[in-house]
Amino acid sequence: MLLLFELLRGFRLQYKACQLFFPHSQTIVGAFRCITKMSYQQHSSTGSGSRTARRTFEFGRTYVVRPKGKHQATVVWLHGLGDNGSSWSQLLENLPLPNIKWICPTAPTRSVSLLGGFSCTAWFDVGEISENSPDDLEGLDASAAHIANLLSTEPTDVKVGIGGFSMGAATALYSATCAATGRYSNGNLYPIKLRAVVGLSGWLPGSRGLRNKIEGSHEAARRAASLPILVCHGTNDDVVSYNYGEQSANLLHSAGFQLITFKKYDGLGHYTVPTEMNEVHSWLKAKLNVE
Repeated sequence: MLLLFELLRGFRLQYKACQLFFPHSQTIVGAFRCITKMSYQQHSSTGSGSRTARRTFEFGRTYVVRPKGKHQATVVWLHGLGDNGSSWSQLLENLPLPNIKWICPTAPTRSVSLLGGFSCTAWFDVGEISENSPDDLEGLDASAAHIANLLSTEPTDVKVGIGGFSMGAATALYSATCAATGRYSNGNLYPIKLRAVVGLSGWLPGSRGLRNKIEGSHEAARRAASLPILVCHGTNDDVVSYNYGEQSANLLHSAGFQLITFKKYDGLGHYTVPTEMNEVHSWLKAKLNVE
């Protein structure tokens, strides 16, 4: 357990450097893979809790990057497993999008099956990343509701979106499906009209029956068809396989999300690079119609 803690602590510290484009990404991936193998062998405001029927999730600190210009849009950006909102807020602050407000929350600290039950920040529980693995719908709903709550107080004339990396991307894409169907998986109403969703190096959880839910409702089909989604994935990602990113984009499209943009990055591992962030910048600027 001590070794697991040291590996995860090293992963979290080096992960921040990865997001700032320093060349430590392969070391980070190696640490993550080591943890995964071991598991199978045996500034701004404070976050709030989200209560479900069985569990209470206490979210960590939320970091806010205020717009430098006119406030035209707000995007909630979600970090990956074991990280927090601080590192992404530092990166996003430097994107040339002065009229976007960024909200970077921190996930709850919880037991993660992928890490043999070890606790770290995670938007939901995950045992393995595959189309056959069970979904932690309770955890997904709690995180999606927390994100929606963060967006619910934004001015009505401000366009809102969600983005994320890795597990954060998975949560963002799940939120997109909730926005389309109009409900969380537990049946509660989803209250936010999303205008853009971005997922980097992630996957789509909670996809079972998605197509039937959307095709069975005219309103759901209309919302899905009008929601722009950007999915980006590197071909050398050995944490979340490239195939899962591509399959997620295809599944969303087949379910009725017509405005899907999928970007493939040859040679990119489980990290982000300036070329990819430039794509995010251009895409958000166009889809949110910000200056």
